[in-house]
Amino acid sequence: MLKRMFVAPDPGRVRLRFAVRAVLGIMVAAAASGITGHSLAAVITGGLAALLALFTVADPTVRGQAVTTALLPAVGLPVLALAAGLHAHPLARDVAFVAVAAAGVYARRWGARGHALGVFGFMTFFVAQFLHTVPGQLPRLFTSVLLALAAAAAVRFGVWCYERRLPPPLVPVLPGGRGLARTTTRQAAQVAVAGAVALGIGQLLSQDRWYWAVGAAWWIFVNTASRGETLVRGFRRVAGTVLGIGVGALVAVPLEGAALPTAVLVALCVFGIFYTAAVSYTWMMLAVTVLVGLLYGLLGVLEPALLALRVLETGVGALAAALAVLLVLPVSTHATNDAWIQRALHCVHRCTTEAARRLAGDPEADPAPLAAELETLLVRARLSVAPLVHPLSPLRARKARARRVLALLDDCAREVRGLAAVAADPQASHDARLAAACRRVEAAVRVLVAPGVHPAAAEPEAETAAAHHPGAEAALRHLHGLERVLADLVAPLHTSPRAPLVDA
Repeated sequence: MLKRMFVAPDPGRVRLRFAVRAVLGIMVAAAASGITGHSLAAVITGGLAALLALFTVADPTVRGQAVTTALLPAVGLPVLALAAGLHAHPLARDVAFVAVAAAGVYARRWGARGHALGVFGFMTFFVAQFLHTVPGQLPRLFTSVLLALAAAAAVRFGVWCYERRLPPPLVPVLPGGRGLARTTTRQAAQVAVAGAVALGIGQLLSQDRWYWAVGAAWWIFVNTASRGETLVRGFRRVAGTVLGIGVGALVAVPLEGAALPTAVLVALCVFGIFYTAAVSYTWMMLAVTVLVGLLYGLLGVLEPALLALRVLETGVGALAAALAVLLVLPVSTHATNDAWIQRALHCVHRCTTEAARRLAGDPEADPAPLAAELETLLVRARLSVAPLVHPLSPLRARKARARRVLALLDDCAREVRGLAAVAADPQASHDARLAAACRRVEAAVRVLVAPGVHPAAAEPEAETAAAHHPGAEAALRHLHGLERVLADLVAPLHTSPRAPLVDA
């Protein structure tokens, strides 16, 4: 796990820049709140608002990111007022918290913007519980949040705006479906049940820190779609929390809230959260847990017993999420895997068709965006398959099959990238063989996504002049590579997942 974090590829140093910019943005936001005379609680609230804005806003364009960032207060401030207003009314507060949690998940149906606004709304209610916010504090908290968001936006869109050309955003949920068949509706119901169970058991453990159980249950559902994904994410959350508690006991407790060393360690934790988020949920949770311990130290309430309670509440949240995903409208890992793999295969076909049009001389055709979309779909497919390839998975045949499918999909992506690069060459000319090869790729995809369809008879290569353009030859090599990979996918995708995988 440690090796994975430090050797994971970081093309263009995107993760590094993401993390360093986050540290800078949050430091500026916290400093702005502190310099303007806000209380420690207000500074913490503003800093967390800046963290969420920098972490969750992920629209595909810089303009879209700016719009979403501007909309955050429209969601966060009313939720903060609601949480503070219900502080003295526990039953109404509990009902509202569960409702906000469900609404935050349901908002993902509106894509990246809905996801960011849903997370911000839920976490605003959560922070109000963390700081025991009351109505009299609202004016200062409102100004701190607005100031922090403005400071974070100034860093993101002014001082350090490197997101000029972005690939399509990672699709958070599978689209389609109606009613309870829609992923966001089903997950909202699951989160409501998990939140209610976590809240009830969490309050039996602690009347002051019960909200940790609700928060753990809610975050386990982020970027998951099947019961297997949710169970694995819950396991990783608990593992990261336990590791973080150990580190916090060694680092945060001895500091006793000393301002300067705590600020330095908070910056390191923020860096860790942003740098590890894309590669290891366990390591991200370790950084989050240490960060929370440091904040409790600043508030003067950190002690070993509180850290132990954090582990228990996290375990309760993970258990509640597991029960909800297993018992409330469950979706199997296999069904989710199949849906993401089919989307990736359809994308392969569309990219191939677009490349063929471009090579045939159509200036409007551009396979590059589809090649980028394929990369994001494969990232999501890997998340979906993660439960099957987890080291603790006892399903050896399924694990081998899942690894084989992932390897072949990576081969598909490599060939598609090469094909898109060739198509971008303005000197590449049309070759009659390309159309035949594209038809064979289309037929191979149809065999994979439509059970019962048999492979079409091979078409003979078209006769062309002896001298071929190098671009056409390169395109053909990539198309033939795609044909081979798609043919190799038939066995792992169309045979019983329980049967041993036999290489051809």
